[in-house]
Amino acid sequence: MKKKFYLQYAALPFRVEGGELLIMLVTSRETHRWIIPKGWPEKNLKPYQVAETEAYEEAGLRGGIVKTPIAAFEYQKILGPKQKVTCLVDVFPLKVREILDSWPEQTQRKRAWMRPEEAAAAVVEKGLKRLLLAFAKDPEQADFAD
Repeated sequence: MKKKFYLQYAALPFRVEGGELLIMLVTSRETHRWIIPKGWPEKNLKPYQVAETEAYEEAGLRGGIVKTPIAAFEYQKILGPKQKVTCLVDVFPLKVREILDSWPEQTQRKRAWMRPEEAAAAVVEKGLKRLLLAFAKDPEQADFAD
């Protein structure tokens, strides 16, 4: 039997500061665990545009985003007391150019810049851990939309 997935799109916000790669994580609203900004497909937006929008709404970030996903990971999303679904998340790197002081979800989330190893240690999802460490080896692997 084929596994059912719910699709989501995520931004992988990063910058290089003093030659060092940094990744921004945000906390989830419900469990306050560290994640990357992500969301559900939206009718009139392309997948990379959803990821870009989530980076703005959840973390107050703007920048150049890759138009095709570089990787994906799976995780279990809790929808209710006894309801979980498996989500497949396509990930689009976002080269951060602007960090806003004010953004839509700033009262609901924390944000933090971390080195890739710190970010991988902070997240719970195993697939996301692997993705963060792999991205750290080659952050310029994709073409960015300006």
